[in-house]
Amino acid sequence: MQWAFLMAAAFIQGMSKGGVPGLTVMAIPLVAMVIPGKASTGLVLPMLVVGDLFALFYWRRSVSVRDLLRALPWALAGVVAGWRLLDRIDDAQMRPIIGATVLFILALQVWRKFRERPGQPEPAPAGRAARHLFAAFMGSLGGVTTMLANAAGPVIGAYLLSLRLSKATFLGTSAWFFFVVNWVKVPFMVEQEMITTASLGANLRMIPALVAGVAAGIVVARRLKQKTFDWLVIALAGLASLKLLF
Repeated sequence: MQWAFLMAAAFIQGMSKGGVPGLTVMAIPLVAMVIPGKASTGLVLPMLVVGDLFALFYWRRSVSVRDLLRALPWALAGVVAGWRLLDRIDDAQMRPIIGATVLFILALQVWRKFRERPGQPEPAPAGRAARHLFAAFMGSLGGVTTMLANAAGPVIGAYLLSLRLSKATFLGTSAWFFFVVNWVKVPFMVEQEMITTASLGANLRMIPALVAGVAAGIVVARRLKQKTFDWLVIALAGLASLKLLF
């Protein structure tokens, strides 16, 4: 039964990396059901790193470098802050904050979409300072949450969704973001003994399920229309945020 949960979690993580963003947060409770505490976070990270490699290979050419670089430095700072907080704050204390923040941002996205009318001109983009401030906030929040609980998916999903990127650019920018951030997290988690030789052995057995999930995610993403993709991101990020709240 334990391996059934772990394989299901690996498949879900693979789908998220392949092109159905927001699913990773739903996989984390499956791992936590059979692997206690911080060890579950350490078990999940190597699977995310492997999934990032596949996602990057497929979506690497579709990236908004400008939007990536706006958020990435702040995310790396957030990773360091999250590492310092590992012994001071429980991820259970952080999850409601993440969930409430993302739900608020998603609510704004839904409100904006319902105000849109066919043929209506695009609204004027936010000022440069506002864009940088928003990227700094979401990047920092994403960095802290990914270090504490591998739960940055809905945060970064909400950030990228607000930029009105195409489906491919959304997935490519997300792939580059998590590829860098997840690799940066590895030495911190090794130092905390959250990643061990035993956990890496378990990861090796989970790779086939992960690869199958990536392939399934790519197939699903390629068939989705842009509007359907946007609403899917909102729905999955919203469900993940509710999971974080409750």
